[in-house]
Amino acid sequence: MEPYAAVHRVLCLEKGDLFVRGNPPVTRRLADIHRVVVVGLGKAGYPMARAVEDVLGDRIAEGVAIIKEGHREDVQLKAVEICEARHPEPDARGVRGANKISSLLSSLREDDLVIALISGGGSALFCQPAAGLELNDIVDLNRVLLASGAAIDEINAVRKHVSAVKGGRCAQLASPATVVELTLSDVVGDDPATIASGPFAPDPSTFAEAHDILCRYGIWEQVSDAVRQVIQAGMRGTRSETPKPGDPVFEKVYRVLCGNNELAKAFAAKEAEKRGYKVDVLKEPVAGEARVAARSLCGDAIEKIRGSGERTCMISGGETTVSLGEHYGKGGRNQELALAAALEISGQPGLTVLSAGTDGTDGPTDAAGAMVDGKTVSRACDAGLNPETALLEHDAYPFFASLNDLVITGPTKTNVMDLQIILGGFGLGRHESKAFHAAQIRQAPRTRELWSN
Repeated sequence: MEPYAAVHRVLCLEKGDLFVRGNPPVTRRLADIHRVVVVGLGKAGYPMARAVEDVLGDRIAEGVAIIKEGHREDVQLKAVEICEARHPEPDARGVRGANKISSLLSSLREDDLVIALISGGGSALFCQPAAGLELNDIVDLNRVLLASGAAIDEINAVRKHVSAVKGGRCAQLASPATVVELTLSDVVGDDPATIASGPFAPDPSTFAEAHDILCRYGIWEQVSDAVRQVIQAGMRGTRSETPKPGDPVFEKVYRVLCGNNELAKAFAAKEAEKRGYKVDVLKEPVAGEARVAARSLCGDAIEKIRGSGERTCMISGGETTVSLGEHYGKGGRNQELALAAALEISGQPGLTVLSAGTDGTDGPTDAAGAMVDGKTVSRACDAGLNPETALLEHDAYPFFASLNDLVITGPTKTNVMDLQIILGGFGLGRHESKAFHAAQIRQAPRTRELWSN
């Protein structure tokens, strides 16, 4: 989903009223509003803020958006201050941006309106440690969580309980003002409590659950003493819980989903149909360990595509995890899935598998993901590379860099999880090759258009 267009689809002015196309729609008379402020957090923050400025213009009093470094655009914003910060590891810039947002929200009164722009990556970018914690505590916690193999909802349940702004606490700060949240979802199920750790959403999780998650993944002893003390204090009831469903602070919070992985898959399907493929869009989200997901996807692809006898495009999406252990190399979940897929389809003619993050980055790398086919393993062996070792050591990036099989799009300034595209056609004769199918992907005006329309 292209964030600028996604916001424009839902936000407009009609005869002096602000109209938001949601379910239900939201209408507010601008004449009755004292101040309109904009707050944004996430990788799509810049184009989303640009769209809001295009609609509301000088009606915006002020705003702050925290975006991932390198995601700034050339178009200068007039009312919304942009703060760049590091992702996925929080940094001091994210703390400064979060302080500005919390200060702005705390200054609001009942007849003010907040337009909150929430997108993927917001949880790491929007960092204000809870009382008693320092940035280093959050950085270390974030690092062990991301390496643990925990699902994003579990990771964010912990993050919310060591933060002063996540888990509905922004709704507390903004109350009694009205909040209209425009969201691009980067999580399976589009749960508003999980997207960017739900700064304006009720939080059903508890300190006890945060403790259980850290223990379940064997990382309770790896986090700092200060983090353990905060969570234990919350479990004893000496530290306040995050606001729960039914709390009055959410009575004037309205939420509109602007885009998600389902829409990205639909756009990719339309592009594949234009190119003459029979399209099969998988409904179930791809989740769990990346290498296990690759096994399942490739098994389905071999069965379906071989049976069809046609040029076929299978499209799936979701978000996998990778359990790193103590020793690991360089890569990301999409590169790991692609590497596992290469082993699964080794020797199979006419199959090409792409797995990529819609934000253009995969883990701590400059690649969105990677693309493989039935000859990838043999090419690797000829080049002196060992795919099994690379997979075991979670070292997919240098493996694919050596083969020139990384998919590098640059920042797309959006994030609606990952896409997997499997192209095949066992009746294509000489066209049964990665080169043919890769050309089908790359002949789009821009590679990223497969997921950014």
